[in-house]
Amino acid sequence: MTTPRAVGVRISYADVPPTVTRWIEETLGSAVVSYADQVGGMSPGCAARLVCADGTRAFVKAVGADLNPHTPVLFRREITVLELIGDHPLWARLQASYDDGDWVALVLEDVDGRHPDLADDSVMARLLEATDELGVVIGDRTADGVEGAGGTLDPGLTDQRSIFHQFATSLDTLADHPGAPVPAWVRADAPAWAARMRALSEEPMSTLVHYDIRIDNLLQRQNGDIVFLDWGAAGVGPDWLDPLLARLERVDQDWFDTSLASSAALARVGDEAVTTWLVGIGTHIAVRTVTAVDVNLPTLQEFRRTESARFLGAAARRVL
Repeated sequence: MTTPRAVGVRISYADVPPTVTRWIEETLGSAVVSYADQVGGMSPGCAARLVCADGTRAFVKAVGADLNPHTPVLFRREITVLELIGDHPLWARLQASYDDGDWVALVLEDVDGRHPDLADDSVMARLLEATDELGVVIGDRTADGVEGAGGTLDPGLTDQRSIFHQFATSLDTLADHPGAPVPAWVRADAPAWAARMRALSEEPMSTLVHYDIRIDNLLQRQNGDIVFLDWGAAGVGPDWLDPLLARLERVDQDWFDTSLASSAALARVGDEAVTTWLVGIGTHIAVRTVTAVDVNLPTLQEFRRTESARFLGAAARRVL
């Protein structure tokens, strides 16, 4: 059984300001009689399954800028994305959103399911199939909104090209951060890896990608279907990125390397691109362990160290 690696410290639904909870009850049309706080993910905000007096169920996530100044930005981006792509069984339906300039809240479909067991080959296969389907569905729904390769769907959405350049910058400046947990083989060739990363950023980036496919952002319905949650990191990127992310749960296994050929997008972009991306994100996350200032995210640094080691370890297996 696989369990979420990203587990932060959240507030309870009981700690959400009354102005927000009143809006939630007005939106649902019934008083909330019970709630179950959820774990997983790094947000310090509330994530809870609600049950109302009339039997209505919903999932609510809410956060204020005082908890973390960046998280409301992610919530606003998620609202923009879900409004753009509309409804589909592949993701939880957005029912309503709230934003008073400080607190941001989303009322979503309460998916009847649990985190998938990605140690099970059949479940992992369902995830890979669902990820391929997701790319087709959101590609069809957003094609008219993409302003050319590297364009943006909305001013609030991330362009992955800029993120790839951040990875390259972390490699370029690696010598300035001797305490970052980056292996010697990467440090010895950091400028070359940075150049490869920048070259990779020039590949076409004209499709919407989820960019946060991870077990804590996935649910599996009772019928086995996969549901993608948490769209706050979504943006314009290459079509091979989500298929790559869907495989990262097993990045430290040989299965990861052999699975790449089953994705047309990953087979097309090639092994060197995958390895370059692993080195880039692994180094960037490692540098963040010594440079980032996190507010109310006490478990994030350990998560960064763990993920960086997984990604760089996989890259080493592929090149050394």
